[in-house]
Amino acid sequence: MTLENLLAIHRLQAFEPTPASVQRLLASAGRNLADARLPELSNDNRFDAAYKTIMQCAMIGLWAKGFRTATSQPGHHQTALQTLPKTLELDADTVIVLDALRKQRNLNDYEGDPVTDAAVRECQAQAEALLAHTRQWLQDHRPDLLSEN
Repeated sequence: MTLENLLAIHRLQAFEPTPASVQRLLASAGRNLADARLPELSNDNRFDAAYKTIMQCAMIGLWAKGFRTATSQPGHHQTALQTLPKTLELDADTVIVLDALRKQRNLNDYEGDPVTDAAVRECQAQAEALLAHTRQWLQDHRPDLLSEN
């Protein structure tokens, strides 16, 4: 399914980001990743912070293509992750891992399932890799969003 198809069925909305808004979201993603590394936080909170970094990167990818998720629709996190191959050119295997982390987040948020040390490490590693990938992708494909000029 194309991004335009997702727009037509109201899973996405048209959106034109400013360089300042992209830079703010990138900075927030970096702060969340730093928080995810704080050993004094619980596994739940470290996982949430790393997962938030992943979602912020997915949002930046959509923004860079002129879209945003329709947050009033259920499944907007899933939509954002599933569009990563079309936005930030992420491989399908990585998207499968990120979707598994989304499911773990839902189990923790909605059913109280505890987050394991291994899940925290995986989420942190994926968040770190995706943030680096997002920064490089922007530099290569949308440098206009990285400068105020």
